[in-house]
Amino acid sequence: MSASTTKADAPPATLFQHRRALAASSIGNLMEQYDNLIYAYSATTLGALFFPSENTTTGVLSTFAVFAVGFFARPLGTVVFGHIGDRFGRRPALVLSVVVMGLATALIGCLPTYDTIGALAPVLLIVMRLFQGFAVAGEWAGSAAMLVEYAPPGRRGVFGSFNQVSTAAGFLLAATVVAVNSAVFDDDAMLAHGWRVPFLLGGVTAAVAVLMRMGLEETPAYVADDEAEARQNPLRTAFDQQKAAMLRGFCFTVGWTVAYFFFLTYLPTYLRTEADIDPGIVNASNLVGTGVLTVSIVLFGLWSDRIGRKKLLLAGSGGFVVLSLPVMALFETGSTAAVYTGQILIALTLACFSGPGPAALAELFPTSVRYSALGIGYNFSVMAFGGTAAFIASGIVATTGVPLAVAALPAAAALVTFITVCTMPESYRSPLR
Repeated sequence: MSASTTKADAPPATLFQHRRALAASSIGNLMEQYDNLIYAYSATTLGALFFPSENTTTGVLSTFAVFAVGFFARPLGTVVFGHIGDRFGRRPALVLSVVVMGLATALIGCLPTYDTIGALAPVLLIVMRLFQGFAVAGEWAGSAAMLVEYAPPGRRGVFGSFNQVSTAAGFLLAATVVAVNSAVFDDDAMLAHGWRVPFLLGGVTAAVAVLMRMGLEETPAYVADDEAEARQNPLRTAFDQQKAAMLRGFCFTVGWTVAYFFFLTYLPTYLRTEADIDPGIVNASNLVGTGVLTVSIVLFGLWSDRIGRKKLLLAGSGGFVVLSLPVMALFETGSTAAVYTGQILIALTLACFSGPGPAALAELFPTSVRYSALGIGYNFSVMAFGGTAAFIASGIVATTGVPLAVAALPAAAALVTFITVCTMPESYRSPLR
């Protein structure tokens, strides 16, 4: 057995460390995704409070534009957290990202609105979104790296899938909190103070995640890695040696991130404003779809350890190429059954890709620069295509006046990913480098 195989595939020292790593990585990622997504699920209310306009579409567009702005802080976050994670360890980077995200989210819940301080209110909102984007850039890559590096031989797919299980669970938690909050507060109370509650809970989620991660051991692969020179300057090493792999990671992420942010953040707004679906049905169907997604991801991750990553990745990305338009047309019928059916189809297609996705992406890079290189490929793609998906979709509808035209966005993005996966070798039986 080669040295690289021994060091990368070594299991955690104890079963307790193994379970704690799985829980700490997953729960921390869940909490950060909740903090990030609570903004998107509150788009309509935030539009009225921070971007008041007689035209509802204008307010929603402005709110999603600020949501997109947060993603432009990801490059800086990728560089900072990638350097910390590769040079000093996965744990300090992941703890710091959770603290920054929790504080930024709680502070959004404390902001004065436009009626109180005028144009300064949206400026402060933008600043907080930038801090959120900075923090979440370090979370996803670090969580994926830690889970895959802790996985025993032959189980990287299912371990890595918990990165996406926790991501989807964060979406689900955010959607649930917003739905419950909307049921508790009437319209006037929501605009007065009720909207703040989900954001203030971000401080609680941060505290939970920090406690989970403080006593966590470093991954066996990181501890055993002997690439001292690469560890001194992981970013430079990544650009010197991993440019092709990072480009592949970027293209791999395009369809994936558009699917997430189009269907899980923009779609609820679309169903209310364009398809004229009752808000109660929108909230309930969104919860059902996200619940199916959360449960299904781990099953596809487990399956990828048995039949390989590539088949499932092709099925998931190809599924969005084929199904985006029919599913959006299904929503346009206004039928309650159609709305639920569409949400479940989206969930299963996304889970098919998301289950094997983290492991396949992490397997592209060596341990010495995995945090940095994985983060660069993933986060730059999310910045360019995920963060702007809701804004572009809203703009397509406003410009064309044809709601179904938005289906072209996820379909085109998925085609890029499908072609990229076609060029990737199967990696589920290869040892981590």
